[in-house]
Amino acid sequence: MKVLVVDDDAINRLILRKVFEKENHEVCTANDGVEAIKILNSEPGFNLVITDIMMPHMDGLELLAQIKHNEKMQNLPIIGITSGNVEYFKKASRLSFDILLQKPMDFYEIYTIASEQANKGLD
Repeated sequence: MKVLVVDDDAINRLILRKVFEKENHEVCTANDGVEAIKILNSEPGFNLVITDIMMPHMDGLELLAQIKHNEKMQNLPIIGITSGNVEYFKKASRLSFDILLQKPMDFYEIYTIASEQANKGLD
């Protein structure tokens, strides 16, 4: 599985990278949505995006919209994570994340959910 982790918090990026790499998955990381879009456009083959919602430059909602409106990426599963109000973010956009999770989070739970979402995308 090839995963893109997008978060402005370096510790969250590091932990998620280690969790996925421990299971021999390929992980790329981005500090914000702008960087994530550059990576998605230059590197093919991602199975999943895990993104924080509240980030500078391009937040997770903008990233979600960019991905879902791009024909080449629109079916890519996206897991949103936030320390904000999950219900608010579910209503804040016409588009929706495949899964939206509350921080703080259990990183191994995210791994399990991410694996399930990526496998759905392969069906």
